[in-house]
Amino acid sequence: MESAKIVRELWDRMQARDWVGLGGLLAEDVVVEWPVSAERIVGRDNYVRINAEYPEGWSIDVLRIVADGERVASEVEVPHDTMGLHRVASFWTVRDGRVVDGREYWTCPGSDPSPQWRAGYVRPL
Repeated sequence: MESAKIVRELWDRMQARDWVGLGGLLAEDVVVEWPVSAERIVGRDNYVRINAEYPEGWSIDVLRIVADGERVASEVEVPHDTMGLHRVASFWTVRDGRVVDGREYWTCPGSDPSPQWRAGYVRPL
C-alpha cells in the first residue's frame, strides 16, 4: 500500500476506534512527537493507548493528505463535544508499509490571535 493510503487508513482506523487495526499500521518502535505539549511517544502500544484512552466525544475529519515517497503530511480537524475544535498538522514517515515516525502539531483555531499590526495585510479565515 502506498504511503498516502497508509496515513489515510491510520485516520480512518482511529475514527472507527479500531485500535488493533491502528496498531497494525505502526512499526513496533514507532516514535511520535507532539512538540506543542513537549511530549515524545515511544512505541506502538503507547501511541495506540494514548489515542484509545482519549476522552470520548471526538471525531476526525481528514482535510488533506500529501505524500512524496515515504514522507506524508496530513491535516485533520478533530471536533470534540466538550473540548472544542482541534486542528492537527502531522508529518509521517512510512517504510515497508508501516508508519515509523511522526510529528503532530495539535492546536485550536483562534488560540494564536492575529496581532493588530498585521490587519492591513491579512484576511480572517
